[in-house]
Amino acid sequence: MTKTSPSNESLDDCVQRSLYSAVSLFSNCGAGDFGYKQSGFEFVTMAEIQKKRLRVAGLNHESADLILGDLRDTWPLVVESFKTQLGDNELVLLSACPPCQSISSLNSRRGYAQDIRSGARDRRNLLVLPIIEVARALKPRLVVVENVPAFLKRKIPHPTHGSGVSAANLLLECLDADYIAFPFLSDLAHYGVPQRRIRTFLTLVRRDLAGLKQLVIQRRAPYPRPSHDPDQGGRPQRSLGQYLRMLNLPSLDARSPKSAISEVSPLHRVPIWSQHHFDMVDAIPARSGQSAWENCVCSACGTVDVQPEDAGCPNCSRPLLRPVVGNVTNGYRLVKGFRTTSYRRMDPDKPAPTVTTASGTIGSARTIHPTETRVLSPLECAHLQTIPDDFMWSNGADWKIEPHSVRRMIGEAVPPKFTALHGQALVGVLENRWPFPLISMYDSRCITARSRLDIDASALESSKIDC
Repeated sequence: MTKTSPSNESLDDCVQRSLYSAVSLFSNCGAGDFGYKQSGFEFVTMAEIQKKRLRVAGLNHESADLILGDLRDTWPLVVESFKTQLGDNELVLLSACPPCQSISSLNSRRGYAQDIRSGARDRRNLLVLPIIEVARALKPRLVVVENVPAFLKRKIPHPTHGSGVSAANLLLECLDADYIAFPFLSDLAHYGVPQRRIRTFLTLVRRDLAGLKQLVIQRRAPYPRPSHDPDQGGRPQRSLGQYLRMLNLPSLDARSPKSAISEVSPLHRVPIWSQHHFDMVDAIPARSGQSAWENCVCSACGTVDVQPEDAGCPNCSRPLLRPVVGNVTNGYRLVKGFRTTSYRRMDPDKPAPTVTTASGTIGSARTIHPTETRVLSPLECAHLQTIPDDFMWSNGADWKIEPHSVRRMIGEAVPPKFTALHGQALVGVLENRWPFPLISMYDSRCITARSRLDIDASALESSKIDC
């Protein structure tokens, strides 16, 4: 574990011009916190286990003290860092995005949500414990935790008595004396993010904040109203095709190094494929949203009459332009995979599928460009995550971060378009006034999240009124 200090700017200068102090745990590259920064929060300390990610976070949060290492070991350094820099000043926002790989639906080894034993196998399922420790030590006015929906239900052993509890419920249980929780579960496409990205947020408001009373009186939660939810009369959701046309980036393809890399940006580049993979994707009709599993094409014979389970051409025995393995001698068979989503073009008329850490993998879920023979570039994925152009991935002196590393950072980021809006709502709680209407406590996004946590709305309201 190591600790580095801010280098580009003095902390005093940052604090003087900053509105509210913040600490970030599991910071990734700092992209989600970039939105909170745009809303007036200045990150004093950021903590992350991966050095490359922390380096990028430091480029975009110049005043932050950077804590490198496993937070199960380094959380005392986070507390020490904040107190050393700000003394007795109060921490306003604690932001945390613990890793979700162990509970994500994309993890085939995660086990059943109610299986406590499978939940105990991965120590990452208890990464809320450092959040609890830092919150207890610094008592921030606000705590925000973001994760995948399974965070609300995935059972893990309670660290005290061993019975099954979700990480979210454990967090609420341990901080209940000082905080009121506002759970939230939404597709962020409803907020103008041009991809389908379903995420849950827990916003904990300290019981002594004046803005809490207004939330209770108005029956609101500290989140913005959706702007792009057609079911609530919102604007149309932003489609992938519209967004790619707006970006107007040079065309690429995965055939060769020359065609796979653009000079417009080091991030506008794609992996190079084998000839079979290139021809297989090229055979998928553009704008169709179809997959290579549906191809009825042989590279030698053209269109042929075959069945869905066929892997070889009935005329020449060559492999069909489908996901296949094998050889001419022993024959070919179809790859064992998720046929509904893998090797499939994205639908240009809908929001993009969720940008994941596997955005550069041809066989992952819906990663293929809607019209070109390639996956999306890291630059396009960053834009779909609403990471702005002024976000820095390099200090400009060199380019030592591989596209694969950047793809993982982008895939795990929280879209700053949403966190900027959420940050404004949080400032409203602090100042007891809001720049825009907040979401109703009885909106489906709040109701669904509460129900997964088994929180009764009437009891929740009574608890808030009594505080």
